[in-house]
Amino acid sequence: MIDLNADLGEGFGRWTLTDDDALLSVVTSANVACGFHAGDPSVMRRVCDLAAERGVRIGAQVSYRDLAGFGRRAMDVPSGELAAEVAYQIGALRVFAEAAGAEVAYVKPHGALYNRTVHDADQAHAVVAGVRLAGGTLPVLGLPGSLLLDAAAEAGLAAVPEAFADRAYTPRGTLVPRREPGAVVTDEDAVVRRALAFAVHGSVETVDGTTVEVVPRSLCVHGDTPNAARIAARVREALETSGVAIGAFA
Repeated sequence: MIDLNADLGEGFGRWTLTDDDALLSVVTSANVACGFHAGDPSVMRRVCDLAAERGVRIGAQVSYRDLAGFGRRAMDVPSGELAAEVAYQIGALRVFAEAAGAEVAYVKPHGALYNRTVHDADQAHAVVAGVRLAGGTLPVLGLPGSLLLDAAAEAGLAAVPEAFADRAYTPRGTLVPRREPGAVVTDEDAVVRRALAFAVHGSVETVDGTTVEVVPRSLCVHGDTPNAARIAARVREALETSGVAIGAFA
């Protein structure tokens, strides 16, 4: 069984990026922007209402405080401050999740914070401290082999490995930085093939043509990828046709 997740609620005011309605008909987990890289109270409330209505698990997608840069710019935030900001974002989303009759079921960092916690122990532990500060034992979604998942496990939290069907991988099993050509896989057939490789074989072809082991419990399709909803639907259909059960991890 594998979970399908997508980054949702990535709008602000009159600006909209993700097709939340369509994606929530496909995915089993929704990584909801909590206002630091995208999202605002109205957007968060609407996504939580829709997710609860459709039985999709709600996750807090926490970020550096970088609305202008969409959370993708490198930042140096003291660990205590970062822990407080992570807890703040979880708490904000929890209000809307509970109002919708649901709950915040897990936490996933976004963008620069996600990539930083792969190799930075201080920032990884700060994110986990923020999860604990928010008053729960929420599962943490992250890259396999990352220091974030190590820190989560050390703290007694469920450490959930994920893979990205629409991102290129290095031979070390990390994501190719977005600033490099080919970092985002936009060919729909290629995304479907990669999703099947992750789910069935636990591996993926890297940028140099070699194969690296990546065994995910959750599979992400980015909500801001062109034609994201159609790609996600094709991925789900292909997985189910291949006998892979689809179900939320949280």
